[in-house]
Amino acid sequence: MENSQPPVNSRVFLLSLQAVVNAVIIGVIAWCLIKLINLITNISFYGVLSLEEASPAHHQLGILVIAVPVLGALIIGIMARFGSPAIRGHGIPEAMEQVLLNQSKIRPIITFLKPLSSAISIGTGGPFGAEGPIIATGGAFGSFAGQVMKISPSERKIMLAAGACAGMATIFGTPLAAVLLAIELLLFEFSPRSIIPVALACVTGAALHFVLFGTEPVFGMAAISEPTAIAVAVYVFMGAAMGVLASLVSKSIYLIEDLFEKLPIHWMWWPAIGAVVVGVVGYFAPSTLGVGYENISAVLSGEATIRMLLVLCFLKFISWAFSLGSGTSGGTLAPLLTIGGASGALLGLMILNIFPGAEINVSTAALIGMAAMFAGASRAFLTSIVFALETTMEPHGLLPVVAACTAAYFVSFFLMKGSIMTEKINRRGVHTPDSFEPDILQRITANEVMNTDADIISPHNSIKELREWLKRTAAETMSPEYVVADDTGKLEGMVRREAIFDKSFGDDVPLTQLLTDKAPYIFEDNRLSLAADLMHRYRISVLPVVVRDGSKTVSGVLTHKDIFTAYSQRRNEEHIHARALSLRRRGIRLIVRGRRLLDE
Repeated sequence: MENSQPPVNSRVFLLSLQAVVNAVIIGVIAWCLIKLINLITNISFYGVLSLEEASPAHHQLGILVIAVPVLGALIIGIMARFGSPAIRGHGIPEAMEQVLLNQSKIRPIITFLKPLSSAISIGTGGPFGAEGPIIATGGAFGSFAGQVMKISPSERKIMLAAGACAGMATIFGTPLAAVLLAIELLLFEFSPRSIIPVALACVTGAALHFVLFGTEPVFGMAAISEPTAIAVAVYVFMGAAMGVLASLVSKSIYLIEDLFEKLPIHWMWWPAIGAVVVGVVGYFAPSTLGVGYENISAVLSGEATIRMLLVLCFLKFISWAFSLGSGTSGGTLAPLLTIGGASGALLGLMILNIFPGAEINVSTAALIGMAAMFAGASRAFLTSIVFALETTMEPHGLLPVVAACTAAYFVSFFLMKGSIMTEKINRRGVHTPDSFEPDILQRITANEVMNTDADIISPHNSIKELREWLKRTAAETMSPEYVVADDTGKLEGMVRREAIFDKSFGDDVPLTQLLTDKAPYIFEDNRLSLAADLMHRYRISVLPVVVRDGSKTVSGVLTHKDIFTAYSQRRNEEHIHARALSLRRRGIRLIVRGRRLLDE
């Protein structure tokens, strides 16, 4: 029978086609979300029916502005209580949880409730961006499409990631950053099967961004000069400082969440309590209300005053932390970028004031602050770098951003066990992968571990002979299945032990009548991952290995124990050598079975 894997190429083509179709729909949903946010903002703060972009910062409501986010939060609490609690939270962590625990299945209703609740939250002054909700919405739509298509959980994960990141690409016009976000936070793998559909969806989303929102950089900034060596060194220091700040910001969010958990009232009312903080802060600092993408552009272009930087650094953080910690429908990306950019600009001004010869500029300091905050808080290291470059289109920012993000990632790695994206689900006992290691079974071929001395049964043996032989050598030949091959070694099939001892078959029945209907096999150069897949699919523990020349000549036999042993040995080898290197650095020799692994 055919031993190869399922038709990967055709599956990838179908997934890619569906991912592109989904991306177009999600792009339209993203455009509708932006327009809905504009509509609710205009109604809430200006009392007009308009889809034109508007900022709450210019309202004339006075102290009544405090009531606006509270009213929006009450509506969201009711939607979460009687609609779906899944609309609460950041967006990305919830998508990660569905990938890890629920076979990437998200309830279809989230596709409707999440953007609606987020539009209400942001439109009534919530200090969030539209990217988190549309990522959650895109993921929900991709998951729904995957459930309709009746595909495997791993393929549904691809559709979820493609939908989520197509939404991000539509909002920001950042296709490469969206692909990297999928790899670092949703897919937990890197393979052509997953990357091709996701990349096509992200490219489609970015193309829709240009059509629906224009071709200008999302965050315009003044051109910056190529950094000097001294400047890069300063930016590394600043990145490390941002890593510390990112850790504090992330821990503060969950500290506030813990405080809300202790309240003696139903969680439906928590968003309204958090909204009181949003309203009060918004009364004194209107620029903290709403999406605030214009604030990021002002910080990056150097147009923000010191007062504005302080407001965005501290008051924006307070407003966002209490609102998000209360469990309302919101996101993390835009607030992190705002707080990080303002903090970076402030730190840059401080350094220039103390060390005028630092050779840095404030716009670059804001850019690296924005990216480093994202990298340190989310641990999406590559995403943060590429995102900063794609949203600003500033090539001279590459080296400073890479240097600062590396330092921020390094520092936050030692200060936080998880990240702002994973802390919530880690607390629920859900382990999130923190590394992308190749599958060990993908690195071992069948000919490396197969047994060339295994018992091969001839089709000319009688049932009586087999039964007597098995009774004599029960201990040595105990196996659920046996490989059958003719005198030339050509594979004939497999026979199950239980069939041999089935009393309904007489001693004179030909062995060929006992052969299984399906006899999978692999070639000598096939990977053990394929062998494990075939064993699971056909519920067998023995697998013949044949020569790849068309003759189907059996060259060996693989058992499930062979695969387990090979896996365990490779893992142990890696552990032993890593341990030996660690001990060697301390001047200690590691002796295993009387042999020195590494010379001093």
